[in-house]
Amino acid sequence: MQFSFPLPHMLELPSLIQPWELGVTGPDQTRAVQRAEAMGYDMVNVCEHFIIPKEHEEASGGFYFSANAAQGYLLGATERIRVGTTITLLPLQHPIVMAKSLSTIDWMSGGRLIAAFGVGWLKDEFDLLGVPFHERGKMADEYIAAIIELWTSESPTFEGKYVSFKDVLFAPKPAQKPHIPVWMGGDVDSVFNRIAKYGSGWIPFLTPPEKFPEKIEYITTHPDYTDKGHPFEVSFSLASLSVGEGHVHFDNPLAELTKDRQQLIDKLNWLKGLGVTCTNAPLPFVNSLDEHLDLAQWFIEEIAPLVR
Repeated sequence: MQFSFPLPHMLELPSLIQPWELGVTGPDQTRAVQRAEAMGYDMVNVCEHFIIPKEHEEASGGFYFSANAAQGYLLGATERIRVGTTITLLPLQHPIVMAKSLSTIDWMSGGRLIAAFGVGWLKDEFDLLGVPFHERGKMADEYIAAIIELWTSESPTFEGKYVSFKDVLFAPKPAQKPHIPVWMGGDVDSVFNRIAKYGSGWIPFLTPPEKFPEKIEYITTHPDYTDKGHPFEVSFSLASLSVGEGHVHFDNPLAELTKDRQQLIDKLNWLKGLGVTCTNAPLPFVNSLDEHLDLAQWFIEEIAPLVR
């Protein structure tokens, strides 16, 4: 199992953020990720929304990054750690621009990027950006196919309803071959079908963990799925068990964070047994960034080796 470092102040979701995180700045995050890399963490993830209507402030907060910009910055500040997202909102950005941004980042970082896409859920955000909300699934299917064509073909050609191109040049290609790993978030069959055809990883959100094995089997036995030469990835955080649709918070004993060594090991081995290959290190709440980093060091030295 791989472990993602929980970078403080990635969002201001009331049900997840700790009060001290509000004082964590960008330079603080840079130092934290560099220390996490030195500790041996495998990756770090960033979140994305572009604009949040005021009526959603209580549930969602308004603090989110542009994922591509944050990924590029964090990769430029590090040397080994991989950087992904939870998640990049694919239908809200033109696929040619998205393909170029991600291939640039991957090429410049030496191949340490993970592209993690989702279709989005906040209709008001789509309306504000002038993107048809109810077409987002079809757009995502087309966009990801176009992006992979740009990443992999020496003579990219694509003809679709939402994007078309031919007789074009596209470089640099991603450093990773055949292309940047594509993980996708979501919990419905249309997402699973999309992953089977184009992806190498899944980020569950509303799917109960006990159903992970059957969903993984659905994806990996799908007629469109082919052996991509590496294990199928499933990235899931225990913290997400306390957040429901629309960012509604609810209490879930499985999401409770603890410093009890054996409880942590048992929870992580439980996830591992269900097919989870990557998880956010479940660090208990503390009172400062220094305490958070100290606990992150304890986790990677004392807990991670017993689960990897």
